[in-house]
Amino acid sequence: MLVSVIIVNYNTFSITCQCIRSVIEHTHDVDYEMILVDNASTEIDPSAFLQSFPEIVLVKNPENSGFAAGNNLGIEHAQGEFILLLNSDTYLIEDSISLAARYLAAHRDIGALGLRLTYEDGKYQSSARRFRSPILELLDLLRPLLFLMPYRRRARLMLNQYFKGDFSLPVDWIGGAFMMIPREAIQKMPEKKLDDRFFMYGEDQLWCYQLKQIGYISYFLHESSLVHIAQASTDHKKQIRLQSLLRKRELDLMRIRKGKGAYYWAFYLIFSFKYALRYPIKWLSFRLFNYRFR
Repeated sequence: MLVSVIIVNYNTFSITCQCIRSVIEHTHDVDYEMILVDNASTEIDPSAFLQSFPEIVLVKNPENSGFAAGNNLGIEHAQGEFILLLNSDTYLIEDSISLAARYLAAHRDIGALGLRLTYEDGKYQSSARRFRSPILELLDLLRPLLFLMPYRRRARLMLNQYFKGDFSLPVDWIGGAFMMIPREAIQKMPEKKLDDRFFMYGEDQLWCYQLKQIGYISYFLHESSLVHIAQASTDHKKQIRLQSLLRKRELDLMRIRKGKGAYYWAFYLIFSFKYALRYPIKWLSFRLFNYRFR
């Protein structure tokens, strides 16, 4: 059993080195290869990675084609039975890769496997998700009522911020910071590769949806954790642009999943109302308390 660990780098030499080093330090019980795709970084000559880590495979992309396309380029060079997409801004604290590979090998119905992500302060980072729907958006607007439910029932129903990451379960989609996929599942996806229509953001949700369409499930495994730095910009204008992009991406994904009929417009109205209601609160928190839009 061989795991191909694919890391996409773009001008993050220091934290990418930390990520690579953590894989080498903590991965012991499974064979693996590491493929680093550099998306035309200008920060430093990517060959510098080989000076510190001669065992990796370095793939130099002549252009910055985005996260999804960068991973596809890495997959073209991969030999493993399992493909691990690992964000450059993560680092392992235990042998998470071996545990994930063994679990995936024993559960062939899983198409995307994710683990428990934490911030550097140890706080759980939501990565077990539900696909959005009009009903779930309404329930989220009625948040106080949800807390009348027993925790596990509420967590299974809503996931996202309602779930503490304290048990394993099937989910609709998992965050792409750590996503292990069987190679055979990728071969069954459209065009036999990861869908790379999005330059950045939303691709993890899209992949899990497409895997579901061909009969696989996505699964959150809480028994192992890794750190996802996920540094947010302190620039307010960048935060506004990011929020606008994320909102657009959710609407794009809804159109892909449901078309643009009555279901889409019901979601659009509720989602837009919720966004308009909550965004000013987040904006004020950012200005006053340096709150990050997570």
